[in-house]
Formats: sequence, C-alpha cells, structure tokens
Amino acid sequence: MALLEICHIRKSFGGQPVLDDVSLEVEEHQVVCLIGPSGSGKSTLLRCVNGLEEIDAGEIRMHGDRITGPGVDVDALRRDVGIVFQSFNLFPHMSVLENVTLAPIRVLRQQRAAAEGNARQLLRRIGLDDKAGEYPDRLSGGQQQRVAIVRALAMDPMVLLLDEITSALDPELVAEVLQIVRELARDGMTMLLATHEMGFAREVANKVCFLCDGRIHEAGTPEQIFGAPKNERTQAFVRRIAEAGRL
Repeated sequence: MALLEICHIRKSFGGQPVLDDVSLEVEEHQVVCLIGPSGSGKSTLLRCVNGLEEIDAGEIRMHGDRITGPGVDVDALRRDVGIVFQSFNLFPHMSVLENVTLAPIRVLRQQRAAAEGNARQLLRRIGLDDKAGEYPDRLSGGQQQRVAIVRALAMDPMVLLLDEITSALDPELVAEVLQIVRELARDGMTMLLATHEMGFAREVANKVCFLCDGRIHEAGTPEQIFGAPKNERTQAFVRRIAEAGRL
C-alpha cells in the first residue's frame, strides 16, 4: 500500500475543469515531481492533498485512510501533510524562531523549550541558526524560503508538499533552496513537488508526472520522461524545455 493514494480526483472552478480524473501513488521515502505547463493543475493538486481545496469527486488516502470528504479532521491532516508555497507566507511581525515554533506550540501542544530546541536544531541544519532572532524582512528571499521549509518540517510531517518553491526567487538564490530539498530527499523525506526546475527534477525524483489540461498524461522515472517519453504531449513539452536549455 502506498503512503499517499490519489484516486480519480476531479476539481473544477466555475465549471472549468482543473483536475480531470487524476490518479497518483506516492510511496514512503519517494520523491515525486509534477511537471507541465503553467495552468496544468499542479498547484491545485497539491492544495487538494493538503485540504486547502475540496475535491469534487474521487478520493485521497493516507496509509489507506480517507483524508478527503465529510468528517475528515483537516487539522489532523495538516499535521501529517506539510506544504510550502512559492510565496514564503512568513508572519512579518514574528521572528524566525517564532514563525517556526508557532504551530508546534499551538497545534502539537509542545512545550516552548522543546519547540525552540527543535527549531534551533532545524535552523542549524540549513545554516540559519544565527538568524533565529531576525524578522523576515531582514532576510533574503532564499533565506525566507528556507525558513518556510523549516517551519513545515517542525511539524514532523509524513509527507511534504512543495509548490514551485523557487519560482519567486532570484536565480542566484534558487540553488540554496534546492540544496535543502536534495538533503531532505537523501534523508528519506516523502515529497510531492511541483517544479519548473527540470534539471533538478531529473536529478532528485524517483517518479516524474507530466500534467497538462488537468490530466496526468505520462508518469515514469526521470530517465523515461526526460529521455524517452512516449506520449506526444510529453514529447513536445520535453523538446521545448530541451531547446530552451533547461534540461
């Protein structure tokens, strides 16, 4: 049984289908990358997994238990499924340490000393332990995004969702954020991420899914998707990104 099972889900906005019969399995310790053109449904899919959007049909399960539909404890779901957005969404009036410890203290009921100790350990891991007392506007975009990742990790999630986490960054800051994700992958964190960083997806993913028009047109290993895609839409997409020098 896969850790995360997405089963025939559909989602529309204003009658316009955004996800159309999407099914996907994510195994424990696996890194699955969602690629495809803008507007293909990647971000909506992640938001459905985290309960930020309600699905219209289908089902999503974690460890075999349904996490969508009536009666689901959304707060419990978000303890198990962390999400990091392209905009950092840090609280500007809180220090880095306060941003990271807020949810563990409020939601997990951790003692402040324990939450702060864990937060400092995570910040040390990403090289930002000296920024614990700083406020977000004193940090670079790359540093803010790394703090946002730490904030999600502080909840000790079973699955981490990453939604285009480098798209709002200047090019020189992208590498430092991607390095954190590489390290998480090496440590066995289960991740489902939407990305336009094709070379990165090729490097870290166990599985790559090509989305277009709300459907997964092809899924396979990075070698298969980027090296020998079978679907015509995938072939055209890969050819364009190769011509643009993004592989």
